[in-house]
Amino acid sequence: MTETESIAYDVVVLGAGPVGENVADRTRAAGLSTAVVESELVGGECSYWACMPSKALLRPVIAQADARRLPGLAQAVQGPLDTSAVLARRNYFTSNWKDDGQVAWLDGIDADLHRGHGRLAGPRTVTVTGPDGTVTTLTARHAVAVATGTRAQLPDLPGLAEVKPWTSREATSAQQAPGRLIVVGGGVVATEMATAWQALGSRVTLLVRGKGLLNRMEPFAGELVADALKEIGVDVRTGTSVESVTRENGTVVAVTGAGDRIEADEILFATGRVPHTDDIGLDTVGLEPGSWLSVDDTLLVEGTDWLYAVGDVNHRALLTHQGKYQARIAGDTIAARVSGTPLLDGPWGAHAATADQHAVPQVVFTDPEAAAVGLSLAEAEQAGHRVRAVDVEFSSVAGAGLYADGYRGRARMVVDLESETLRGVTFVGPGVGELIHSATIAVAGQVPISRLWHAVPSYPTLSEVWLRLLEAYRG
Repeated sequence: MTETESIAYDVVVLGAGPVGENVADRTRAAGLSTAVVESELVGGECSYWACMPSKALLRPVIAQADARRLPGLAQAVQGPLDTSAVLARRNYFTSNWKDDGQVAWLDGIDADLHRGHGRLAGPRTVTVTGPDGTVTTLTARHAVAVATGTRAQLPDLPGLAEVKPWTSREATSAQQAPGRLIVVGGGVVATEMATAWQALGSRVTLLVRGKGLLNRMEPFAGELVADALKEIGVDVRTGTSVESVTRENGTVVAVTGAGDRIEADEILFATGRVPHTDDIGLDTVGLEPGSWLSVDDTLLVEGTDWLYAVGDVNHRALLTHQGKYQARIAGDTIAARVSGTPLLDGPWGAHAATADQHAVPQVVFTDPEAAAVGLSLAEAEQAGHRVRAVDVEFSSVAGAGLYADGYRGRARMVVDLESETLRGVTFVGPGVGELIHSATIAVAGQVPISRLWHAVPSYPTLSEVWLRLLEAYRG
């Protein structure tokens, strides 16, 4: 290991995923010299092993499911998907796991890329160990932003490493469909991958420790998704734990808490995420390696005046779009602090990530889709708000009937009875992912019910569910 040089920048960003890229974009836009450190591919988890490949796998699945609900088209799409073509299109959207295009984008904003393992080495200092073992020291005049994200959490089961289980990475990058696949988990990754691989030819068994799926959403979301998974042939088992896993002559054998023995070709554990902070030098600045990094609304790590934690590592909202939102705010905040510009860090200010607490949107790309923003009814009540939930079936919406025969779905808005604004909205049904931004605007904008009444939805679209919700609330 040899030290080659020391370079000073205004800002150093650890991690070149979409979050780190957005921090760099904003600091460079403000004229601050910026270095970005990345140990894998520029573009990060989202581009190569999460958002993009998973949605590329799911899009043909959902399109086929929609087509099968339309007379005149249904008979033409009854055959199986062309799995190899779907996987080839997925490969295209990951750029075949090459990051040339993303590196060119960094070059385009004049940010310096340092490839290698980056570690803090005291305040405002980062060392980068390159692939050849050389060490470069980067010093930050103003700020270091940690945007290293998370990695899959695996359970503590004896012998699991020898089984070579799938995590989300293998599930989104596999080059062929396993004949039989066990999926362990009941969250977003588990439900989306169960949806995708069942449609691509695998026989999927979904093992869920809890009582239902998608337990961070309204209960009806998980119920509708579970029903649909069962209809397409997924063996959904709730209240089921995995006690042991072995691989015998290439076959995975999982034994449940009830003593059931389940065999498969592969097993995917989608059981949570842990922060990628165990080996980035947190101990050199008085922080705990492997910990989530607690931040204020400007994304500044508590107890520091130079260290920012942006995206998944701060545990505020583990979603790419929310991390990019934080990155824009963090980059602008760093620039404001450098220039001495007054911070607008009050609620909904330009330098405050207020939406993390009040208006986080998410879409689960199952069939049906589940989309939500803000608080669920249970979350709102637990927070002490006086609220009322209003539910509507999509069957009351003309646009739903036109969208698909036998359309099934439900919508809920959680109304704050003090302000008569929305605390949260949930949609479940085919195509509802494209509805959620209207709800996000209503929640983030704290738009009163009285004004929403004048936001007239176009007829006949799925958006008319808004009118049905408002009618149900007003009576």
